[in-house]
Amino acid sequence: MAAKTDANHDTLELLKECDQGVKLAISAIEQVVDDVKSNEFKSLLDAGKDRHTQVQEKIGILLIQYGEAGKAPGAVAKGMSKMKISVMMAADGSDSTAAELIMDDCNMGIKSLSQYLNQYTEADGKAKDAALQLIKSEEELAKSIRKFL
Repeated sequence: MAAKTDANHDTLELLKECDQGVKLAISAIEQVVDDVKSNEFKSLLDAGKDRHTQVQEKIGILLIQYGEAGKAPGAVAKGMSKMKISVMMAADGSDSTAAELIMDDCNMGIKSLSQYLNQYTEADGKAKDAALQLIKSEEELAKSIRKFL
């Protein structure tokens, strides 16, 4: 019986962390996209946001199935992210700066999600799959925008 409890706990915690991460990622993309000058870069950011939104919807459905709400990003984490992006874009609003900011966020997301996958080993396959899809989305976005660094 303890294994089921551990599995439910791990599943919920992994889903909540994924939900928080995907919300932060979408927010960062939304914050820089209007300042990006290259139409190609904007298109890549829009595609990345679309992939993240699809994963967010999947996570939301899984959370509802477990009778849980999502996890809003912490006020400090969200505030610091917004402040960093605002300051760096105000200082140098180049596409290179925007690419650097998004790549940093993607790398941080990949690292955090990988740690959560290792931490919540008893999570069910659907939760792990959602985390892996989010990691893949982060990797694809980071790879696609490298040329703008």
